[in-house]
Amino acid sequence: MREQRVKLEMTGGVPTWRLLPSVRHQQAIDRIRATITPMSDASGGCSCYHLADVSLVFPDGSHRRPDIAIFCVEPPDIDESWECVPEAVIEMVSPGYTEKDRSMNPPWHLAQGGKDVLVVELRDRRVQHFSHGRPPATHPWHDTAELHCGRRVPI
Repeated sequence: MREQRVKLEMTGGVPTWRLLPSVRHQQAIDRIRATITPMSDASGGCSCYHLADVSLVFPDGSHRRPDIAIFCVEPPDIDESWECVPEAVIEMVSPGYTEKDRSMNPPWHLAQGGKDVLVVELRDRRVQHFSHGRPPATHPWHDTAELHCGRRVPI
């Protein structure tokens, strides 16, 4: 029998757990992180740091682990969960968690103070972009999303 491992998150006091990500999921995260670039030399003063599956504490006390979190400040060298809201979050839609990934994550992250949420649908080969001050947009596969923090993310 295969041993199944899970990751636990706490959102608004509600615990959720899910199976650890698949190989396809992790490969997509690595590929996306390797291609995040500035939109121009003037990135609005935002240095770009991005972390995968990092433990974060949000203003409402929620503990979350976004697939990719993008920050304008350098992450501290700590072992504990970091109390910081990412500028942007990129989430991969996982089989069995479609509703959470598509419908629940974007408005929650934006309500916490994030500026952009990209929801990557690996099977459907599309990306939904949720952003403050803009209507939600769907990008075709191999398009590029531009983030408020001055970064470009090819998907």
